[in-house]
Amino acid sequence: MTISASSVIEEVCTAAGLDGRGAEPIRLAENQIWRLPATGSVVRLSPPDRQEAAAREVHVAQWLAENGVRAVIPLDIDQPVERAGRVATFWAEVPPHEHGTITDIALALRELHALTPPTFDIKALDPFVRVPERLAVAALSDEDRRWLLDLHADLAARWATEMPQGLSHRAIHGDAWPGNIVRVIGEGRLLMDFERFSFGPPEWDLASTAVRTRTTGAVNEAQYAKFCNQYGHDVTDWAGYDLLARARELRMATYAAQHAASDPRWKDQAQHRVNCLRGRCGSRPWKWTGIM
Repeated sequence: MTISASSVIEEVCTAAGLDGRGAEPIRLAENQIWRLPATGSVVRLSPPDRQEAAAREVHVAQWLAENGVRAVIPLDIDQPVERAGRVATFWAEVPPHEHGTITDIALALRELHALTPPTFDIKALDPFVRVPERLAVAALSDEDRRWLLDLHADLAARWATEMPQGLSHRAIHGDAWPGNIVRVIGEGRLLMDFERFSFGPPEWDLASTAVRTRTTGAVNEAQYAKFCNQYGHDVTDWAGYDLLARARELRMATYAAQHAASDPRWKDQAQHRVNCLRGRCGSRPWKWTGIM
């Protein structure tokens, strides 16, 4: 039997000693984010297999604060909480904010990558985490699914054997796009969403903006040049960039295909991304549009 979202929120909030009445959805995706107006906080609900990752997110946020990096603030309670088939973490509500600018992202990553990595285990970067699981439920033809599985196998093999030496591995955000490095209105930048935070090549974070320029067309070349100048490095000059970009493109395509299975609004965009990867839409940039 499926448990309603309101029942899940009631259970996890009761276990945490918080008032979950009047919860309002902020973002409903693989991880659900709900505002708790009675407490001025936010609850993040994740699938039941994410308890270790959820605990790591809380520790990362605390570590960032200790190092003077502004980030979302976990509530000072015993968490994560696991109830009703979900893993919950609780956070102070972020003030009114908007997507981060090119400058925000470049300077936030430069600040983050300069830190000595934490002493607790943040796990090594897994660039293909959950890609097979996404494909298992994706709204795609069997032929497209098989093609993407083959692409995944090829990229994973290349990642393990062909990655050239680059910048020294550091603590990285793992999903450094403008929705996760935001600008608080009237204040400054703030980091959020540490599910993919890990130890790995800084180029993985930098490739996010490069892909938004060279693959999706969301960032123009002048903006990208500014990003590189402000961070101090151009990842596209690195011999490993093509592999990073292909891995990110695969993640973006399978993310859309997964969500298209439960929301037909994203079906056309999901298929377009697959068509691009399969060479059906000409050369990059492909002008992908966001989902969710």
